[in-house]
Amino acid sequence: MRKYMWVFALLTLASVLFAACAPPATEVPAGGETALGLPDLGGNTVTVAIENAYPPFNYIDEETGDGVGWDYDVVSEICNRLNCVPEFKESSWDGIFPAMEAGEYDWLADGVTVTAERDKIIDYSIPYVTIGQVLLVQEGETRSVEDMQGDSAALIGTQIGTTNEIVAKETFPDKELKLFEDFPAATLALMAGDVDGIVIDTVSAVGFMDANPGEMAIAGQITSDELLAFVFPPGSDLQHAVNYALVSMKEDGTLAEFNKKWKLEE
Repeated sequence: MRKYMWVFALLTLASVLFAACAPPATEVPAGGETALGLPDLGGNTVTVAIENAYPPFNYIDEETGDGVGWDYDVVSEICNRLNCVPEFKESSWDGIFPAMEAGEYDWLADGVTVTAERDKIIDYSIPYVTIGQVLLVQEGETRSVEDMQGDSAALIGTQIGTTNEIVAKETFPDKELKLFEDFPAATLALMAGDVDGIVIDTVSAVGFMDANPGEMAIAGQITSDELLAFVFPPGSDLQHAVNYALVSMKEDGTLAEFNKKWKLEE
């Protein structure tokens, strides 16, 4: 997906995306505004699809049984600013984009990469962070990405239906990938030695490493140009309001605080 020219154009403009892709937070459309000068959603409930299997963006806290992560914090803060109530609904990754296209949910929060193909059927918010993809391996593994590319016996896995699958196929074109329904299953297979490496987003690799100390390590960087954004059904009014809120959170430093808390940024 990084080969699409429009994505390169977005990357070139990354430093001004928040200003260029959404109207200033002081210019609020008709329909009422909150005390912060943002669109007022009237206390309405919005359904937010979430996987609960993608740390640090979203996962279930084993001690409390509650969903936690960057998505929960940021979506809750956005709704606090827009006067709405988020109703998080766990959903599997498989089929989520057709579900969003059909309007089954108001909002998808799951560390979604911006791609031209997805943009044909859903709408994106402005991007909130740029990340990369890495090869995650067992702790103590000495082979690099290049070594595994040249090793016919190396088994590579990733999550099916993701941009990670696309990158894995591009990076390891001569290999038959082992595909998993979600990344928790992929990382369990990695720790069990069923695969030698998995292609995964950098921040999620760190999230799984933190959750399993001493079990996994990063063998090398594969990409560094992934733009992540929220997803909405086509023509959703919520997209516009969320963009306002993201701009305000960038301007007052709140977004950077959440990004640092959950290790999306240094």
